[in-house]
Parts: sequence; structure tokens; C-alpha cells
Amino acid sequence: MGVKSVSLQEFLTLPVHAVYGPEHIKANIPHREPFLLVDEIHMLEKGKKYIGIHQVRQDEYYFKGHFPGRPVMPGVLVVESMSQAFGGAVMQDVAQNSKHLPLFLSISEAKFRGMVRPGDKLEMPIELLRLGRISKIYGEAYVEGKLCAQATLNFMLGESPHE
Repeated sequence: MGVKSVSLQEFLTLPVHAVYGPEHIKANIPHREPFLLVDEIHMLEKGKKYIGIHQVRQDEYYFKGHFPGRPVMPGVLVVESMSQAFGGAVMQDVAQNSKHLPLFLSISEAKFRGMVRPGDKLEMPIELLRLGRISKIYGEAYVEGKLCAQATLNFMLGESPHE
């Protein structure tokens, strides 16, 4: 499946049934500051539709070098933010124990269409296409209603080598 021709932008107007904050997210994924790139997750339809939210701060570590004087969030980190929104929303439903980590299998049809800058509110609607030991999502990223990125992401549950 390639990039969807139907936009997920409509997700941004759907009713929110639950809001997951930092503690819920951290209970589901191993990421921590300064590499935690999702602040909140809105559950629209459990097991199917979510929106990840990241308030992009001026002091994010990567802005020191990308790019000095003209900071732009790297596209790969926008995709990583989408990935973390997925994991932060549903890993407790997928992983049988804390030894499992969500790992990328593939990123396909990634397209970058706009810049994300300090001060932006990054909204990332994601749709779960398959959920299990191997999972697949389609995600988009918006700033002020403008599409900035889109990609199809595939994940697998891997064993943590540190447990």
C-alpha cells in the first residue's frame, strides 16, 4: 500500500474520546527526554484512530545544528514523532511484557511537504492498519492545518537486549 490518496486531515476535527498525557506515553514506550517527541495523544477510536501532539520547543537539541539561525525540525524526527504517537497510544495493547520494544521494519512512501519550526504545534493523525506483533500505520503531520509529512510505517516487536 502506498501513500493514501485520502487525507487524514479530517481526523483533526473528530471528537476526542480520551487524552493520554506524558505518564501514559512513558508507560508504553521507552523513549525519554531529550528524545521523547510526543507530548500528548488524542484517542479518536480505540485501536484505530489517534492524533499525536508535539509542541516543538526552541530548546530542542537538534536545532543547534539543523540549522543555526534558521531552525527546522528534521523530517526523520517528524516521522519518529509519528512512530512514538503510535507506540505511546497502543503498545500496552500489543506487548505482552516490558521486554518488548517497538522497532521499525520499514518506512515507505515518506513525503515531506512543509517545514516544522520552533513554536509549532505538530499534529499527527495516525490510522492503524494492522495491530499485532507486526503492526502497520499510516500517518500524516500537520502544522496549522498544513500537511508537512506523510508516511506508511511498519513495526515489529523486538526483544530488549538489556533485560
